[in-house]
Amino acid sequence: MWKVSLDGGFGCPNRDGSLGTRGCVFCDPASFSPSRRSVSASISAQLEEGIRRLGARYRVDRFVAYFQPGTNTYAPVEQLRALYEQAIAHPKVVGLAIGTRPDCVPDDVLDLLSELAGQTWVSIEYGLQTIHDRTLDWMNRGHHYEAFLDAVQRSRRRGLKVGVHVILGLPGESRDDMLATARELARLEIDSVKLHNLYAVHNTPLAGMVARGEVRLVELDEYVGLVVDFLEQLPPSCVIDRLSGDAPPEYLVGPSWCLDKPAVRAAVEAEFQRRNAWQGRKISLAAGLARRIGVC
Repeated sequence: MWKVSLDGGFGCPNRDGSLGTRGCVFCDPASFSPSRRSVSASISAQLEEGIRRLGARYRVDRFVAYFQPGTNTYAPVEQLRALYEQAIAHPKVVGLAIGTRPDCVPDDVLDLLSELAGQTWVSIEYGLQTIHDRTLDWMNRGHHYEAFLDAVQRSRRRGLKVGVHVILGLPGESRDDMLATARELARLEIDSVKLHNLYAVHNTPLAGMVARGEVRLVELDEYVGLVVDFLEQLPPSCVIDRLSGDAPPEYLVGPSWCLDKPAVRAAVEAEFQRRNAWQGRKISLAAGLARRIGVC
């Protein structure tokens, strides 16, 4: 199976004035998805094009409809129903993934997703980035960690799969801070995680901070170490959907290494081998220690 990215034309409360107008410090919507750089077609047309292109490239014929750019629950529930049902009606679509903010999932939207989960596989992906409120404030996120916990709890009560987006290398966060985020996701038994390195794109507050020397973007070796540290804390049952993030070269300020995703993945795999480590290693070690202490 492969994910087909779909643009439902959704906005963001952190840009339209509901919460703010500046958005997150790293955010330029046009840099996140090709659909934001051209006139969006209908959901059906986007699906057909994505299925044609991805099917030929990867030799797959089953797809997950992935509402990716924007806040994909930020609309009246009947508007959402029409878009989601249009996507899952395609005979080659076997699942639905929804990317959104944790402060934009009212109960009626989660009820809709729960209903659709009776028809197909459904996952809701929350842009968390970090569990630390001080960092969320720095990035002008517009919500705190409590909003994420509430969203996860209400999603889980409806039996929904929950995915989480996390950024590694945020200013002011130590390695221990980042690993605290990993341990919390493990405690919550999150179903999937997407890891992103902090990168800067033009025409954002973050780009200005980087230019003035106020923010340092991590180098590849440092990032690879953080990724492996992070994954050692997550249970093997947690699906890792992404190891790094990037932007089109014409948008990217840095770091340039993130443009080569195969190289990042190879470096992460090499670091696992060097350490003789694996995803969930720290959990396994802690469980083994607890058993030994119990025996004593």
